Amino acid sequence: MCAIIVIVALSCKGPPSNLADQVTIYRDTWGIPHIYGETDAAAVYGFIYAQCEDDFPRIELNYIKAMGLLAQVEGESQVYHDLRAKMFITKSEAMLAYESSPEWLKELCVAWSEGINHYLDEHTEVEPKLIHHFEPWMPMFFSEGSIGSNILRVDIAGIESMYSDSLLFSKSTAISSRKPPSGSNGIAIKGNKINSGNAMLLINPHTSFYFRGEAHVESKEGLSTYGAYTWGQFFFYQGFNENLGWMHTTSDVDVIDQYIESFIKQDGLFYVHNDSLKPVEVTNVKIPYSSINGLRTKEFKIYKTHHGPVTHLNEANLPVTTALMIDPSKALQQSFLRNKASTFNEFKEVLDYRANSSNNTVYADKEGNIAFYYGNFVPRRKSSTNFSDEVDGSDIMNDWNGKHEVDELVQVVNPPNDWVQNCNSTPFTSAGKYSPDPKNYPSYMALDIENYRGIHAINLLEKAESLTLDDFIDLAYDPYLPFAEEMITDFIQAAKRQNLNDKELQSAIEVMEAWDYKADIKSVALSIFLYHEDVIYDTYSHLGFKNELAWMKHYQNEVSDSKKMEIMRKSLNMIKNDFGRWNIEWGEIMRYQRLNEIIDLQYSDSLPSIPIGYAPSYMGALATFEPSYESDTKLRYGESGNSFVAVIQFGDTLLAKSVLVGGQSGDPSSRHFDDQIELYAKGQFKDVLFYLKDIKSNLEAEYKPGRKNVK
Repeated sequence: MCAIIVIVALSCKGPPSNLADQVTIYRDTWGIPHIYGETDAAAVYGFIYAQCEDDFPRIELNYIKAMGLLAQVEGESQVYHDLRAKMFITKSEAMLAYESSPEWLKELCVAWSEGINHYLDEHTEVEPKLIHHFEPWMPMFFSEGSIGSNILRVDIAGIESMYSDSLLFSKSTAISSRKPPSGSNGIAIKGNKINSGNAMLLINPHTSFYFRGEAHVESKEGLSTYGAYTWGQFFFYQGFNENLGWMHTTSDVDVIDQYIESFIKQDGLFYVHNDSLKPVEVTNVKIPYSSINGLRTKEFKIYKTHHGPVTHLNEANLPVTTALMIDPSKALQQSFLRNKASTFNEFKEVLDYRANSSNNTVYADKEGNIAFYYGNFVPRRKSSTNFSDEVDGSDIMNDWNGKHEVDELVQVVNPPNDWVQNCNSTPFTSAGKYSPDPKNYPSYMALDIENYRGIHAINLLEKAESLTLDDFIDLAYDPYLPFAEEMITDFIQAAKRQNLNDKELQSAIEVMEAWDYKADIKSVALSIFLYHEDVIYDTYSHLGFKNELAWMKHYQNEVSDSKKMEIMRKSLNMIKNDFGRWNIEWGEIMRYQRLNEIIDLQYSDSLPSIPIGYAPSYMGALATFEPSYESDTKLRYGESGNSFVAVIQFGDTLLAKSVLVGGQSGDPSSRHFDDQIELYAKGQFKDVLFYLKDIKSNLEAEYKPGRKNVK
């Protein structure tokens, strides 16, 4: 009889699957795994085994979070995190989704679980925090690959306020709003823009550092893909094969709606819908959490309508449900099949699953096609209703009415200008003058507005001619900061209208006037601008501007000249307070530091770090480096931004280059823990080894799962 290990070990350990004999793992000199399997299932088995070798803790943590188990690891503070997860998908629902999946997908899920369990069986020195045995239904909890699933956009504070007492409707909370993404860039170019004439693709996600690894997976059943994967998943989130490639940027398509419900107690609890009463679904949920006295449990009653669970009370103290896409099997099918597409038509057939609820897609292929699709899953709604606000849940006309067809999405395919781009910016500038017209689409389809990264990319692409692959890298890393130029130009003009007697301020203005508005390790002006923006944010964040364009408009039109001087003086004083002088170079402030395997890194000014010359996304930087603002250090340590970056040129022979922040391994004792950081800091790329002859010419190890430990 099987023993239950913790709470998720539901089946006995058996002998290693014979799939291990059908897999060969090659590690190149950068530690990148190249997995060759006889079948797709064998390739998945080897793929997840290699991931475990590189960073099992991140795999486990991703599933702990997705399955609503975090409180068992981190304690009572995470109870409402887990409650939110279980509101939208439970273990029984994940198991049902797995059982109802097509056989080919179930086979891959079994191979996935066997690959992880094989690793854990053989590596007894690895101590999982909670999940000691993985089951085939678990991938249903983590099926898209986005850094933040739509469930994470539901405000935990609202859930806690709603459910913290055992009484229904005890508190009120405001509606949550998602923070704008820090960025991702996707660019596809072709034709006269390219020296070779072959289409090229930029994959440039701006994610939390170390959130994704790099790999290459092949099988004899048509799988042959290279790219970036999210730890614990058996598909590539952003990637390419010999025929085509894709980049996902975070989308602001409206795919989450909130419904004000009318609840009535009448021999039970009901809600009003279409002039009739329907029973409210009430579910008892237990959330275990760790404490100094051992495992404890909190119990909740979850209330649901056909729209979704009640996630908060609005200002009128009325229950509000949240509707979002929960279709894990379909999402997982789409995520994997995307990897196997080999033509534009096949890629569009995968798009037609319409189960990707959080991403835009930038596409390029060997035949010279380029395309941009804004969103994928988009619910069809009543166009006259403003779904950006809470809507009346009793009105059936406000319900979703299926989902839009792919051809109805905002998109650009093979525009005459030979380029498309998306930098989390509006799709209506995605191809310059050949961009889609917003009048042709419902308002809820395109909520993203323009940003300085988009403006920056468009200016570069309009001027680009006969680019080589290295030229494309230079374009992607262009250091110009359009936001900085516009704001500092305005500041200098304001300064000239003032009678300044402050010599220090005048010296800083001279530095600003001489600045070329480019990010550079040696730039003093950029350091001043960073602190200037910190003061601006602290002063005006209560006004709730959506992005930097709105900040700029307010600064130019509403902030007086004298106030602008006051802000700059305060900025200089803050720099002096931190460093003893105001004229400090950017590289002395902006640093990269990763010294251990801890996932939630803690930074220290007394420990080694290296300078980085990239700037934050809001400045209009294409190559971004976002510092942590939760650290109490004086130096600014990067925690997100450029992570995995790749440029690909399609043709008779695939050419690609890539770089990964830090390195492939999460183990500090491995030389692949930080062997790419020098390339990363310099904006240099390594050659992607896509063909087996090239891999074997740059080989570090060759083995089958379980036959060799790789450091």
